Amino acid sequence: MNHPAHYHMFKNLALQLGHEGNPVIFVISNKDVLEALMKNEGVDYVKLQDQRPRKSTALSVITNGVADMLDKDRSLYRYVKQWKPDIMLGTDISITHVGRFTGIPSFFFNEDDYEINKAACILSYPFATGIISPEVCSVGKRFEKKKISYRGCQKMAYINPISFKPDRSIAEKFVAKDKPYYLIRVVSLTAGHDISGKHRGLEDDILKQLISLLSEHGNVYITSERPLSEAYEQYRLQIPPEYMHQVMSFSSLFIGDSQSMCMESGLMGVPFIRFNDFVGKIGYLNDAENEYGLGYGIRTSEPEKLLEVTRMLIKEKDLNSQWKKKQERFFSEKVDVTAFWKWFVLNYPESKSVLKENPDYPNRFRYSL
Repeated sequence: MNHPAHYHMFKNLALQLGHEGNPVIFVISNKDVLEALMKNEGVDYVKLQDQRPRKSTALSVITNGVADMLDKDRSLYRYVKQWKPDIMLGTDISITHVGRFTGIPSFFFNEDDYEINKAACILSYPFATGIISPEVCSVGKRFEKKKISYRGCQKMAYINPISFKPDRSIAEKFVAKDKPYYLIRVVSLTAGHDISGKHRGLEDDILKQLISLLSEHGNVYITSERPLSEAYEQYRLQIPPEYMHQVMSFSSLFIGDSQSMCMESGLMGVPFIRFNDFVGKIGYLNDAENEYGLGYGIRTSEPEKLLEVTRMLIKEKDLNSQWKKKQERFFSEKVDVTAFWKWFVLNYPESKSVLKENPDYPNRFRYSL
């Protein structure tokens, strides 16, 4: 795993597998707060490496990304030869390479469409035993036969009405109680799918305008993956990473350039505004925004629209009840992704044959709402 969201998406699956006598080993390469999150939650893991620092340029993303991948291939290969696992699941390219070399089945989890994340897909899909992706996610025509499809998205594995329980008393340890509050998330945009270096997000000029607008109606908190200008440090949310979702769940509005956290907010029934240049390019977010109305996607070429939608949302009097209805509809029409993944893993390779004969089989796994 490479990202905090990846730990969250696998933690319930790992717990359930472990309870049934199937030991799980977490392997990470650290990005953002992943290692701190796992330490704070008391989870054992093996760390292959820290990711190399990357600038927002194509050359930096490519050179450091390739060097990271080769290092991880070597390190993971040594561990796998020692552990001899029955199956490998993950979000990192290296499991597909090592799986091919060792003959161990590897299942690559991805919800970024092939067209926007070609580098990772080209380097992993040919070697993977299978690609576990949302129904609305494109894996490219060439690899469609490897796709294991389900109605939902990865974030539903940990943000859902069964396993996620909002607790206001936890949130209020980190935010003021006197007013509504708004969260802004700023990321670095240096991941593999940002390889062009052309994708922008929330920059200082728009941050200034957002803070000015939101501050008239409540408190503003910023969570940032990158250094902030001195003027905005006073808004930085100081919080252990394992409590972030509790704070998010009671916010009145979430604005960010992070794909993951925007989707998480929508799943909590919190309106989100996603401001970056991936808008319109990612299937599961298009589904959440356009089909279910959980949030708004706005490109960076439309800063006035961002401010306009922000004004509209903060003036709505029954915003919370509107979004709870949208949230309920979304979950009622999707599958319990952890239950499906668990069934697939424990019954592999027979499960692969079942899905080939009956592609609708995943719809048997539903949340008991």
